Amino acid sequence: MRIAVAGATGNIGALTVAALERAGHDVVGISRSLGVDLLTGEGLDDALAGVEAVVDVTNAPATDQEGTVEFFATTTRNLLAAEERAGVRHHVLLSIVGVHQVAGNPHYAGKREQERLVAAGPVPWTIVPATQFHDFAAMVASWTERDGVATIAPLLVQPIAPADVAGVLAEIVAGEPQGHYADVAGPEQQDLVDLARRTNQARGHEVRLVPTWSGLFGPEMAGNVLLPGDGARIAPTTFDDWLTKQG
Repeated sequence: MRIAVAGATGNIGALTVAALERAGHDVVGISRSLGVDLLTGEGLDDALAGVEAVVDVTNAPATDQEGTVEFFATTTRNLLAAEERAGVRHHVLLSIVGVHQVAGNPHYAGKREQERLVAAGPVPWTIVPATQFHDFAAMVASWTERDGVATIAPLLVQPIAPADVAGVLAEIVAGEPQGHYADVAGPEQQDLVDLARRTNQARGHEVRLVPTWSGLFGPEMAGNVLLPGDGARIAPTTFDDWLTKQG
């Protein structure tokens, strides 16, 4: 099966490409570095020639809410329009668990618009909401790190291994459209601060973490907001299993 991956050179994108190729599919990578620009549509029609299904794992550059929403809206419209022209029969979107419960976060606002456009669009679809990835905590801490100190929100999460997410996406995109898919999560609830501490320790990176709700992630994300709902699909890889491969 000929399948395109939008965002193919990113972390999840590269893992998804690898999972699809292991399953024997013919994979087309879509990214600016591969000559396809989702913002302008340049190269999209050529890239989607003969493609039967597309999985979208693109990410937006850091910006304000208006800019993030506009980025996701433009790229999604361009991608869906090109898919319709090419006769693509299945569009799979990677989204976020809890995305409809958090009002103030720019990235979540962009993902909500992306979901809206996909659900209302011309191509049969599946939206896959996943929890935060295992490497998310240390990444968040790195955004604020100054002089060996970083602030981080004490979020309750149920993180998932990036490779597990890629495997789920590769499975779903090769099948029939399912609409809103179940939440996809890792096997254990964790505290984001502790995850960052343990990841940095495993990587030999010394940083003092200061828990706070005053940063990018506010109290509207506290409690169970980011946890998977009933009937979630639980991936097998624990944080400890993932952590043994860090360093």
